[in-house]
Amino acid sequence: MNSPVSQILKQLITFDKTIVQPVYVQVAQQIVNAIQRGYLEKGSKLPGTRVFSQLLNIHRNTAVAIYEELASQGWVDIVANRGTFVLVPEESTAKIKATTQHLQQAYVYPKVAGFPFQKSFHLASTAQETTAKYSINDGKPDLRLHPVHQFSRWYSAAMKRKPLINKWNSTTALRPSVFSIQLCNYLNATRGFHINPHHIINTRSTEMSLYMVSQLLIKQDDLVLVGQLSNYAANMIFQEAGAIMRTIPVDDEGLDVDYIKTHFVKKSIRCVYICAHRDYPTTVTLSAKRRLQLLQLAKTYGFAIIEDDYDYDFQFEGSAMLPMASADADGMVIYLGKLGQSLFPSFHTGFVVAPENFISEAKNYLQLLDKQGDLIQEQMLSELISEGEIYRLKKKNIITYKQRRDCLCQYLNYYFEGAITWDIPLGGLALWLQFVNTISLVKLAEEAEKLDLFLPKTILYQDKTTCAIRFGFGHLNEDELEIVIKKLKRAYDNVLNS
Repeated sequence: MNSPVSQILKQLITFDKTIVQPVYVQVAQQIVNAIQRGYLEKGSKLPGTRVFSQLLNIHRNTAVAIYEELASQGWVDIVANRGTFVLVPEESTAKIKATTQHLQQAYVYPKVAGFPFQKSFHLASTAQETTAKYSINDGKPDLRLHPVHQFSRWYSAAMKRKPLINKWNSTTALRPSVFSIQLCNYLNATRGFHINPHHIINTRSTEMSLYMVSQLLIKQDDLVLVGQLSNYAANMIFQEAGAIMRTIPVDDEGLDVDYIKTHFVKKSIRCVYICAHRDYPTTVTLSAKRRLQLLQLAKTYGFAIIEDDYDYDFQFEGSAMLPMASADADGMVIYLGKLGQSLFPSFHTGFVVAPENFISEAKNYLQLLDKQGDLIQEQMLSELISEGEIYRLKKKNIITYKQRRDCLCQYLNYYFEGAITWDIPLGGLALWLQFVNTISLVKLAEEAEKLDLFLPKTILYQDKTTCAIRFGFGHLNEDELEIVIKKLKRAYDNVLNS
């Protein structure tokens, strides 16, 4: 124990048994660090496992695991009946010598590319940084409602399924996957579809779905129609695809279909993007009459309808109006949706429902973007659908979100009486709040930030006729909602009095 190597290990190694990372991994990483820093030279003999366990006061099996971990990474050589010796893995690539005039810059990675490339203005990030404790978003679920303990069991069970290895090693898809069949069954039962796996493709998210659709559908200077106040992410995707965008008025019945008739001619429109169930951002539902009008107009004018049903699952009262795509007999609608919004975001899955020939092309495109997919996620979601867990979690969370919506309305009535108007939507995780007095929403956001409340620019809508906020409430509990509304009212008063 008094050898120089033992003394070095004694001084350098510490570990914490209370953290998640196993002790053997903690110790192995520190020994690797000691080798890299030159404290343990190549060829140094490490103490035997019995001595090593006594040195660190750990079980001998842990000491064995530490050495096996180091050996598996190539940092030590375990020689039977001789001991464990330090190795230094050889560098697999030789360093390129720099020219003398740039010697000091040889291994500093450049900030600016030395070659030209095409910059994408339309895909510039809208993300903002903040240190504020509270924030308002555009209507995201509460991650705290995710069933962590149940989910860990489901995920572990899915990982152990023997068919997974066969799926990973499979080179061809001879038949539809179990997940695509289960997803079709779920949509047929809940959204009035009559589809099979040839009509659907699943993706990582609705944004990925829309990006793929836009690449397949839109060419440079194609005309795309969106609502007057539309989804900023969708707008960026369409513009990046080269579309020319025009806005259509939205009223209490949703998108004004007659406006399309009077302002555009046949064959001039490539597609119309719409959130029929709940318009983004206003939450207005497209009426049944206008749905039929739009379907007929699409057939007559020859354009596609992209129906984004981003929050179909969050229906609090009454029955959700079925998707337009479920009544499409002419193959004019491309339907985008999301499954698993009661789960952690990394386990949501987006999907596209469309005519079979379009889906066939989309699958070819997906092979380039995401050939690997996520078989574990699909395995688990298949089981959650078949066992009814997806439906049960959705119904359970709907009760919570409805209570939060009603609570928010009470606070708004109390603190903003006469200052803000809104309609209570039958579902969704956001309210469309319109200010009676026109104020600067940018200043409102600035004042709110001073009060530890963050209002991202993506929820602020202001022009000559609009002064409104899309207030997402799903991620806030009832106590947090009151705190946020109080802070918002103080910020509002500060703007009025400034």
